[in-house]
Amino acid sequence: MMKASRTLTSASGACTWLWPIRIADYDRSSSLTDAEHEPLTRKLSADLRTELGARAVLGQLAGLERLLTPINDALAVIDGRRGCGDRVRLILLQGCAERRTTFWAWDETIWRKVIGTSQQVFVSAHDVKPRAAGERQALIAVAYLLRCFRDISSLGEVKRVALAEKIFGKDRVTATLTRVTDIVTAWGYRSPNKPLMSMVAELLLINQRPELESLTADFIGAVRARWRDSDHRSSLYFQLARVLAALGILSDEPTVRDTVDREFIAAARIAGIAADWVAMVERWEATSTLAAASRRQFRNMILKAGRWLKDRHPEVTSADQWTRELAAEYVGDVDRMRVGDYIWHTANISNGLGKPITARSKNALLGSMRCFFADAQEWEWIPRRFDPTRAFATPRPVKSLIGPAPRTIADDLWAKLLWAGLNLGSSDLPLHGSAASDGGNLTEKRRCTGGYYPLEMLQALSIVWLFAGLRSDEIVRLRVGCVRKGPPAEELAAQCWMLDVPVNKTGTAFAKPIDTIVGEAVSAWERVRPIQPLALDIKTGEQVDFLFSYRARMIPHHYLNRHLIPLLCRKAGIPSVDARGRISSHRARSTIASQLFNAREPMTLFELQAWLGHRSPVSTQHYVAFTPTKLARAYSEAQYFQRNLRMMEVLIDRQAIDSRNPDEPWRYYDLGHGLCSYEFFDQCPHRMACARCDFYVPKESTRGELIASKTGMIRMLQEIPLTDEERNAIEGDQSAVDRLLRRLESMPAPDGSLRRKR
Repeated sequence: MMKASRTLTSASGACTWLWPIRIADYDRSSSLTDAEHEPLTRKLSADLRTELGARAVLGQLAGLERLLTPINDALAVIDGRRGCGDRVRLILLQGCAERRTTFWAWDETIWRKVIGTSQQVFVSAHDVKPRAAGERQALIAVAYLLRCFRDISSLGEVKRVALAEKIFGKDRVTATLTRVTDIVTAWGYRSPNKPLMSMVAELLLINQRPELESLTADFIGAVRARWRDSDHRSSLYFQLARVLAALGILSDEPTVRDTVDREFIAAARIAGIAADWVAMVERWEATSTLAAASRRQFRNMILKAGRWLKDRHPEVTSADQWTRELAAEYVGDVDRMRVGDYIWHTANISNGLGKPITARSKNALLGSMRCFFADAQEWEWIPRRFDPTRAFATPRPVKSLIGPAPRTIADDLWAKLLWAGLNLGSSDLPLHGSAASDGGNLTEKRRCTGGYYPLEMLQALSIVWLFAGLRSDEIVRLRVGCVRKGPPAEELAAQCWMLDVPVNKTGTAFAKPIDTIVGEAVSAWERVRPIQPLALDIKTGEQVDFLFSYRARMIPHHYLNRHLIPLLCRKAGIPSVDARGRISSHRARSTIASQLFNAREPMTLFELQAWLGHRSPVSTQHYVAFTPTKLARAYSEAQYFQRNLRMMEVLIDRQAIDSRNPDEPWRYYDLGHGLCSYEFFDQCPHRMACARCDFYVPKESTRGELIASKTGMIRMLQEIPLTDEERNAIEGDQSAVDRLLRRLESMPAPDGSLRRKR
């Protein structure tokens, strides 16, 4: 039988693979003839453990050309050296003898039984050498080339790359796989990537074409659906789809692989909710211009209101049935709502189930309803029956509980985290001995920890988190070349580095000064960073080169909280949860802002606003907190005690001083109603009984007027500390005056006499 050419040169010069055997030229009848039946039943016996024994038996057979010719043609394609061809022939002939049909009539079940679902099953079924794997692979190739069997995925462990090389040709398969390995190796995967190469070879065999261009997105998706429960296999299909997109074979970048059944979750989320309410919510989500994350969050909270309707008012099924009274009832129930009420599942709630929800949660639930009903009324989907802003207003007692509450990290814990980030080494990484998995075949532990990221990338990521004061979304969306040395300034001790922050949730992109260590760490990562394909920035719609991208994928937004921060906490020897909750990426932003605000040379609130990228200083107030040291210093500088001292006018008699008469008073304290000539008036305990004292000079007397009018009299002020009783007396507390006089009866006056009550 003539074989067709294996390749065909097209007009463009490219070689297109053709099926090497023309199946239509064979006699494929299912029944055995009498001439074939007799040798198969009487003379077919052989020792398949040796090729010599199989060849001896085949030499005695005659009249089986119709069966042997297609087998020989297939073996000529795959096994030119004929190392195990005779045993393959005898295995197929024995199968025909046992079933009394030709192999053309076998279905996939029979072929799977003849080939075996594993090497052990094949050895025990045909009594071949346990280590002789060539017979089984050659048998699979013969069945494949004769178009009798092609369900390679059901055969268990098979060297798919070697099988594809036998069928399509080694050079062609090698060239095809090299196109894939060159890209994934440049992205950061280890080479050789055996699991990926095996999966690509399997797809080529299933598709019956050796070219990558023959693989379509629909075909890959159909094959991938078989392995929905295998996250490892699904990740390999996702990886190949990205390679094909990079080569231009697929037009669209594949979406992130599904690790859960999204259809099941979507159905469970809306279970029990009125269909009209669900339809309105989905319509709102598709129409709203809020950010995608905000739309999803609002959708879940509005669906929660739908479950509340099902429980409390099942007759209300749509938004246009809501009234002002129903809205007031919902506000009241939200105020009394507890954790776990009206949610579709509680699997992710580790603790706190049954506790009252926080004030912020209440405000968020009511805010989502305000937005939903305001939009629905504005878009004329429902009539205007009430004002959503007032009907779903957050109660004042709830709003009073919401305010700036920066959850800063304690200074001692933060210092240890800084040390851990600055000293992060390869020994600290999970499974650091094999940090990049075996060609992408990640174990579950490695997938969970993300230990395949390079050390330089994790070092730069840690330094940026610890020093740059960025949101987690800003960190993962930083772009290559985002750090640069700023222009030198004479007033700065060293040259300043600048960081380009991407578009964020409150404003456009901007540049901010950073420490030198941040710029050096990012530059070190950029020097060793593998070349990555451009990826879509969902906030700007641009194709950009993300800084923290590895293996053609930017790090997930949750990587900081789930993996990097626990890693730093373990190295620092501190718990990942403190008195204020779990240490998260955003708490670092608040800690850095508070330390800059409380520094010896602090940044002002407006400077912090610009550095953090806030639109309003009110937002900045939520990030800064006074340290006890700065608060104590501010209290001391306010001089609260000194402000309770009273200023008293003092008169100095220069003539008395010049006369040098020690008995003549020279200093007088102006009491308002008179003058006191006692030099130690500020220490006198009888200050409130001055009128009875010999040192007292009434202002009404001529002497008092003369003293006040003397030339050379200097007026000055002296601070006199007053006790609480004296202050009360000054303020008119008569009972306090009486108590003070009684206490002073037994205390000598400045002149030595005792003042008795008259």
